[in-house]
Amino acid sequence: MTATTPPPWLKPTVDYGPLAAFFIAYLLSDLWAATVALMVATAVAVALALALERRLPMLPLITAVMVGIFGGLTLWLQDETFIKMKPTIVQGVMAAILLGGLAVGRPLLKPLMQASWPMTEDGWRRLTRRFACFFIAMAALNEVVWRTQPTGVWVNFKVFGILALTFLFMVAQWPLLKRHTTDLPAKTKDHI
Repeated sequence: MTATTPPPWLKPTVDYGPLAAFFIAYLLSDLWAATVALMVATAVAVALALALERRLPMLPLITAVMVGIFGGLTLWLQDETFIKMKPTIVQGVMAAILLGGLAVGRPLLKPLMQASWPMTEDGWRRLTRRFACFFIAMAALNEVVWRTQPTGVWVNFKVFGILALTFLFMVAQWPLLKRHTTDLPAKTKDHI
């Protein structure tokens, strides 16, 4: 199987479609329905990516496995704790993967992002370390929110809070990206 150029709507659909399905189902019904919607939408998103790109996207696949496990436990045991812990586990796994890569001298963000942003090795190490720390902080924050707040507050945090904090974190990385850029594409250089 070879990868093909995906349509521009595919990535946002795969990344945010399951989250939107979760939120809408929660608003229309309850956490149980939202969990089912999340599981189905995640499976559909991964299948859609496979069908259109002819490859399995790694991060959505990891998320799909976690959603399947924790969503399944939530429904089977009728215990919302499992779906509420899923963001903590996903963020923790991502941090562990990034820190493990750094421990063996491989900043694992580089293969994922290198094509769109060429940087120095030091820049990749720093960015990877920052992402790992961000994931750890987000895992801890999810734990605080789901353990101390009502389900409705946690759902809003999961849908809007995590998204907003991730966006702010990405914006805050701009100076590091600029400082460690090795070569800007010709199009960008012409506009500077």
